[in-house]
Amino acid sequence: MRSLKKAIKEAEKNKIALGHFNISNLEQLKGIAHAAMRLKVPVVIGVSEGERDFIGIHHVRDLIDSYNKEHGNPSADGEGFWLFLNADHTHSLENAAVAADLDFDEVLFDGEKLSFEENIRQTKLAADLVKRGFRFWKKEILLEGELGYIGSASEIREGIPEGAAIKPEDFTKPEEAARFVKETGVDLLAPAVGNIHGMYANTPDPALDIERIRAIKKSVGIPLVLHGASGNTDGDILAAIDAGISMVHISTELRAAWRQGLEKDLLEKPNEVAPYKLTPDAISKIEEIVERKLRLFNKFQ
Repeated sequence: MRSLKKAIKEAEKNKIALGHFNISNLEQLKGIAHAAMRLKVPVVIGVSEGERDFIGIHHVRDLIDSYNKEHGNPSADGEGFWLFLNADHTHSLENAAVAADLDFDEVLFDGEKLSFEENIRQTKLAADLVKRGFRFWKKEILLEGELGYIGSASEIREGIPEGAAIKPEDFTKPEEAARFVKETGVDLLAPAVGNIHGMYANTPDPALDIERIRAIKKSVGIPLVLHGASGNTDGDILAAIDAGISMVHISTELRAAWRQGLEKDLLEKPNEVAPYKLTPDAISKIEEIVERKLRLFNKFQ
């Protein structure tokens, strides 16, 4: 059986990153899967609590399983096409347990808005639940923690989300990250290093603090995850991967591409009412972005 843990270790060893792409409909999943199949690489499909509620948590599990059964190679750890599934931005222990029970590969427990001490306490409970349940789950499930607030909405922004860490003094501190990882037992850490959820309409996001990423990686010794990467430059993302990032989250760019593609089809086909005939451009635009991102993350020429 394919293992997300092994895939991340391969990424760490090769100084590349797994692509993590959120979905809330079938068009997004199709575009992501088509690009990953073409490049023969594994990717992580993320579904937040809201996205899970909309699609249906059992339905998204079944969709991922069907793609892997039809197109994946279960014995090719760390390489070849495969879809892993992440319960992204999970806010309660109850929802973490449901995702684990359905054999999600990863659970992200989102305590970034909590105080430092409360974030440690709650995330440790989530980690204990997922790890203690390993003898009940069918496979090992990774637990990811967040440290530092970077906003909460995947949207086209006019400004910085209120309360987001945008100054170096507000970024995740290496010594706090080390304590957080030691006391919670998380497998992955998502720090605040200048990244912000969402993206600006016409300009790149502020630069990432690459040296901060390097220092955090050295202090924690576990894989790091970059959230909110839709608005960051290719150069910043490559530098972040070299500094210790092993997974990169993209969501807002896919949502924007879906809307642009749908608007194009609606405009060009004013009399069409068959839904599947109004989505080809949306799928194509998503596919194009995902392939470009995967080439970047995997350092393909």
